[in-house]
Amino acid sequence: MTDGSVTDSSLTDGSPLRVLVNGGSGPSGVAAARALLRAGFAVFTVGSDKARIEAAAEAAGGATPLVCDLGDLAAVRELHAGLMRTAGRIDGVIHLVGGWRGAQGITDQTDEDWDFLERSAVTTLRNVTRVFYDDLAASPCGRLAMVSSTSVGSPAAGVASYVAAKAAAEAWTMAVAEGLGRVSQADGAQHSAAVVFVVKALVDAGMRSKQPERKFPGYTDVEQLAAAAVGLFSQPAAELNGQRLLLAPVPDSAARTQSAATT
Repeated sequence: MTDGSVTDSSLTDGSPLRVLVNGGSGPSGVAAARALLRAGFAVFTVGSDKARIEAAAEAAGGATPLVCDLGDLAAVRELHAGLMRTAGRIDGVIHLVGGWRGAQGITDQTDEDWDFLERSAVTTLRNVTRVFYDDLAASPCGRLAMVSSTSVGSPAAGVASYVAAKAAAEAWTMAVAEGLGRVSQADGAQHSAAVVFVVKALVDAGMRSKQPERKFPGYTDVEQLAAAAVGLFSQPAAELNGQRLLLAPVPDSAARTQSAATT
């Protein structure tokens, strides 16, 4: 574990690594929590609605559901305090909170859409990383991951607000990575890392069942995202830290088979 990686999802004392999955009520959150649980991690999944996050945690196979408004810094601090009392330090944060808003062009980008995107994509990430940063920095295998879009690299007028919010979230994550790198240098070895997963868009089994004729070209299946989240913990931190990791879409037929195998 000197390179900040593990092979069996546990610490040297045998206790499982503890991972927080934010945005746990959605399909990507359920998939990530399920994959992490199956790999042996202790998983805490967070959502803003009690009934939805409890149902999602059960669907994932037994994650611990937690209710929190991640856009509220005080609430995130309470979340952290509660976890410290009941579980201990968090070793990983998989941040899947987001959303999408679009328009026809620049002039009809609304303040309401910007406020929504800034809060969901940027504020939640800022709050969580500020509060859980010391946990990740202290962990022998600390990991932070958020999901961004390929559109950041080729922004279009119709998605200007969305791309701007995603770009800000990426920049914040890269700053976290730099901070984790400095901490690791002081410790003598890189053991924590922050990364950005990059996708065109995500697709899940429910979307496919509602539109069986649609191919979803270029989309990344949530199960692929989940597998990538698990894989972060077995890769050396120095190789991961500060990376934008493009999750290339799998062929549609393979994605359908993969999704069916996990439902």
